[in-house]
Amino acid sequence: MGALEGRTAMVTGASRGIGRAICLRLAAAGASIAGLDIELDQLAETGELVREKGTEFLSIEADVSSLQQMQKAVERTTERFGSLDVMVNNAGITRDNLLIRMSQEDWQKVISINLTGVFNGVKAVSRVMMRQKSGSIISISSVVGLVGNAGQANYAASKAGVIGLTKAAARELARREVRVNAVAPGYITTRMTERLPEESRKALRAQIPLQRLGEPEDVANAVLFLASDASRYLTGQVISVDGGMAM
Repeated sequence: MGALEGRTAMVTGASRGIGRAICLRLAAAGASIAGLDIELDQLAETGELVREKGTEFLSIEADVSSLQQMQKAVERTTERFGSLDVMVNNAGITRDNLLIRMSQEDWQKVISINLTGVFNGVKAVSRVMMRQKSGSIISISSVVGLVGNAGQANYAASKAGVIGLTKAAARELARREVRVNAVAPGYITTRMTERLPEESRKALRAQIPLQRLGEPEDVANAVLFLASDASRYLTGQVISVDGGMAM
């Protein structure tokens, strides 16, 4: 039996990159997956890959910045699978610029998806997990939320906020046996980093003690650990998956 056999996981931002890798890793461990995104074509591809792992996939179009849509997504998931055991708040965007040039719109958009979206996910799933007296909520923060980064004031603020939200929610939900943790990835190989010139990639690697970028699967492995009973005594924690960058 897999570590998550018989359990259900919801993953936001499931259509590609880290979100897709998380879906596949949890599915390989036996979980049924509810994948949320606004990119339905790519979400369908994630679903096909999940089903190849031998588990079920429920595709849900949802905007995480809407509490109502997140609540409906949770309702659909519990109606389909009967429970919701793991919540992964992964959806996120960037709108980079220097602070002095950053528009109010770009500030607010990043906060609404990256931070309010996590709040909505935690709030929507909390009542279900509290009734079950079990569950694991995992939110994807970032190394940028720990150390900051020039040109990413909005992103850094949102990801730092995720950490604070995680710790507060962990204290509130612990008495009902609901665990709340976060993963803070560093530089991960994605479509965006693959498009960077080699000199830029070399500069990134120079900041990392392990001298290489991470893979989406590295983040997914940390999520699986937090989702499983192997981490049953962990709550309110932030696991950095960054090759040592934020030591």
